[in-house]
Amino acid sequence: MPLIIPDKLPAGDLLQKENIFVMHDAAATKQDIRPLRILMVNLMPDKAATETQIARVLANSPLQVELTLVRMGSHEAKNVLEEYLDTFYKTFDEIKEERFDGMILTGAPVETLSFEEVDYWEELCEVLEYSKTHVYSSMYICWGAQAGLYYHYGIDKYPMKEKMFGVFEHKVVRTHSPLMRGFDDIFWAPHSRYTKIRREDIEEHSEIRILAESEEAGPHILATDNGRQIFIIGHQEYDRETLGLEYYRDLRRGSSPVIVPKNYFKEDQPGKEVLVRWRGHASMLFANWLNYYVYQETPYDLAQL
Repeated sequence: MPLIIPDKLPAGDLLQKENIFVMHDAAATKQDIRPLRILMVNLMPDKAATETQIARVLANSPLQVELTLVRMGSHEAKNVLEEYLDTFYKTFDEIKEERFDGMILTGAPVETLSFEEVDYWEELCEVLEYSKTHVYSSMYICWGAQAGLYYHYGIDKYPMKEKMFGVFEHKVVRTHSPLMRGFDDIFWAPHSRYTKIRREDIEEHSEIRILAESEEAGPHILATDNGRQIFIIGHQEYDRETLGLEYYRDLRRGSSPVIVPKNYFKEDQPGKEVLVRWRGHASMLFANWLNYYVYQETPYDLAQL
């Protein structure tokens, strides 16, 4: 089944070239099936790249998904044209009366700031509160996961001595969770962050379960028992090139120190082949979320949420 995206969204052409099944709004309206309504709150500076990454993993499912893109109206974007935002994005004020089967909150490059220092934090808190009543299941990614854990449960983030950067081995610790169906006992996932959450802080909240974690990267996939909130500490959605582009960007900027992403380049040597070993489980993660926590549970009439 296809992923439904706005007409003329640039990511659509790229996805179709990759043989990923997408459908534009105009074609979808001719079908009688009700697609799953997924709200994507995109906090990343490179909106198009993140749209494409999320679209890839959402499209690898037999379910029809309608993607609505939202940005923070209180934040002035510096890396994307206003015309692009006006064409493809809505503000929270424009959708806050609507209801959605699912929501995805992306990461954001603001993790070295306290949450309250982020210029759109007040608006984001409105979104997080809205998700309790107007969204059936929400997936929070990286900084978005940290923000969700902080807002909903008071779990804070902490700075690390060194950037967590690379692709790390993880272990499934709750094999019976529907979100982990089909996963190998050991799998890989990308990380790129300067802060962490502490396992002991999570364990103080019995409503949150750790589903997968890493000895090196820490807790990775968390969820409430009812599946209404999923927290991904990391970036399962990343493309082959994402970590490499970030590494070379840091080189150009003269950042100090410049860290080579671990387990990403062959033999950990930049310029050598990129070892992609997370994409299969990334697709499975999003497909499991859509099927078991959204499609199987959400009411047909969203007004019943």
